[in-house]
Amino acid sequence: MAKKKKEKKAGGKKGKSSRPMKRSDIACLVLDFFQRNAREVFSPKQVYHELGLHSQEQRMMCRELLDEIAEAGYLVAQDGTYRYQSCEQELTGTFLRKSNGKNSFLPDDGGEPIFIAERNSAHAMNNDRVRVACFARRKGRQPEGEVVEILERANDTFVGTLEISRSYAFLVTESRTLANDIFIPKDKLKGGKNGDKAVVRITTWPDKAKNPIGEVVDILGRAGDNTTEMHAILAEFGLPYSYPAEVEKYAERLSPDITPEEIARREDFREVTTFTIDPVDAKDFDDALSLRPAGEGLWEVGVHIADVSHYVLEGSPIDKEAVKRATSVYLVDRTIPMLPERLCNFICSLRPDEEKLAYSVVFILDSEANVRSYRIVHTVIRSNRRFTYEEAQERIETKKGDYAAEILQLDALAKKLRARRFENGSLNFDRVEVRFEIDDKGKPLSVYFKESKDANKLVEEFMLLANKTVAESVAIVPKGRKPKVFPYRIHEQPDPEKLANLSQLVSRFGYKLKLTGNNKDISRSLNQLLGSVSGRPEQNLVETVSIRAMQKARYSTDNVGHYGLAFDYYTHFTSPIRRYPDTMVHRLLTRYQQGGRNVSKPKYEELCKHSSDMEQLAAQAERASIKYKQVEFMKDRLGMVYDGVISGVTEWGLYVEICENKCEGMVPMRDLDDDFYEFDEKNYCLIGRRTHKRYSLGDPLRIQVARANLEKKQLDFTLAD
Repeated sequence: MAKKKKEKKAGGKKGKSSRPMKRSDIACLVLDFFQRNAREVFSPKQVYHELGLHSQEQRMMCRELLDEIAEAGYLVAQDGTYRYQSCEQELTGTFLRKSNGKNSFLPDDGGEPIFIAERNSAHAMNNDRVRVACFARRKGRQPEGEVVEILERANDTFVGTLEISRSYAFLVTESRTLANDIFIPKDKLKGGKNGDKAVVRITTWPDKAKNPIGEVVDILGRAGDNTTEMHAILAEFGLPYSYPAEVEKYAERLSPDITPEEIARREDFREVTTFTIDPVDAKDFDDALSLRPAGEGLWEVGVHIADVSHYVLEGSPIDKEAVKRATSVYLVDRTIPMLPERLCNFICSLRPDEEKLAYSVVFILDSEANVRSYRIVHTVIRSNRRFTYEEAQERIETKKGDYAAEILQLDALAKKLRARRFENGSLNFDRVEVRFEIDDKGKPLSVYFKESKDANKLVEEFMLLANKTVAESVAIVPKGRKPKVFPYRIHEQPDPEKLANLSQLVSRFGYKLKLTGNNKDISRSLNQLLGSVSGRPEQNLVETVSIRAMQKARYSTDNVGHYGLAFDYYTHFTSPIRRYPDTMVHRLLTRYQQGGRNVSKPKYEELCKHSSDMEQLAAQAERASIKYKQVEFMKDRLGMVYDGVISGVTEWGLYVEICENKCEGMVPMRDLDDDFYEFDEKNYCLIGRRTHKRYSLGDPLRIQVARANLEKKQLDFTLAD
């Protein structure tokens, strides 16, 4: 108590100090304050307030001291805030391995990264959970430490090419996280031959050995073979490339027959006009639309989704495998399904002229696409027609053909739903998707771009409406009641700092971006910006930086809404054949509709996190397969010159996207040899120190194809001019 009185007199909130405060006085107050609040984080303003520092001189002195004390290692500075640096000598967290030896450690408590030299790594692997002993901090140097214990291995398998000689064998990897090849004893090759692509597990890494020792887990095939390379990409990300035989056998025993008793429990839509609209190469039809008049100026629209949860029971072998996979993976030339083929392409797929079980959201809409009422019901349907997007688009454009009247009516309603969604603040990112025409051996013959037309948007709008409605049906409850546990698809607000950078960037081109007001105001301003830059030279730059300002959508039981769609409540209900969260949603809806009790929030949050993680891995694998095909496509075009646009700026060079085919490569910094270039991260550019020549994100650039490395999935360009 005496200490507190003395502190208040020295510089507390009440009254002013009787003598001018010295720098040493403020330093003592700061350290004492943070020691007493060791677990809390404070901004400089909060520190001034808590210590009663009123004058500008005192505050400036305090701000300088905060940085100096942090530099000395007593405080942790992060994102403009400060917290006390624990005096513990050991920390637990995640080890990040780099092939260049610049390994680092991320503490669980969110402190700054700690450098771990290779000699102090204890051969920890990338993303391992480890315990680290911190060294005494040297002034002006990054904190450094040593791995003292590996708590949990994240990954011990690697993909590469076997190099076998008479007396030894190695797996040569292109991993960015492993600098050393893996030694393999000759009796651990599992029949692998020189030049085979293989998956190898590290079994040991002796303390003084340069190379880890491993064993072959699987032989993928000959390097360069298309299927081998696609499987190698999947294995590289820890994704499955084959389906377990025992799960396939279990699926073969499932009956596709629908009993009269099951039909009697469901709403019957077999006589209602229903059809699917999907890509031309689709085999798993997991959604269908039905339409019929529902009175004067009213329409009944049914969004019918394959009832996967009827066949895949929780805890069954198929369910366990689906949980593990969490999503189907779409590579350039193939789909790696979440469910066995018998289910996704036959039993569950809403194929034409077959009776199928569905879970449906049935809407009554007026002519302005306002929802008058809805019901979420289990149904039995019979699709009349399987449309491709191109066929449905033809009906919209020509107004002719079978079911043209139904498609045109759905299109008219969808356009009104879409217009209202954008009016309410939904963001309009309409990015081009690259696709390849591939021969029967997987060789890319040409590149084309997937364009989203009215038929695609028609399906999209009704799927969005169904997902939103399902989320609202669970989340919106009478006052005083708590919503039951449910998986939501959430999208948090953009990073304010990144939005401010975007605003500053576009102002140079004469555009304005609103940064104040509610979410709808900011979203509307973003949409206006994206519309304004369409077709302009700066379009690519503005779109790229805008997307980078956005957070990644993910799954969570804690609903914060979906910023990009401007929906307060949103979930995934419409694709249970290819996404596990949709199956979770189906099961919980059924449970709650039948009066079932609430479920365990931690269990479902863990499933949500796993599904989000697997979704990101699947996206990375898809991008890697596209990159591989781009390099393979450009390999036959070495020396050719193209017009491109700078798509990325880094300290090691310029990424350039070719306008003609969207293939992306790099102009390495070493090839920019007319000056010494410095990286301006904030303004996305390289600037020549002597000439002040500037290379900025979005600038046009004429390049020549110099090198194509399939192993590294890497294209190198040189400047053509």
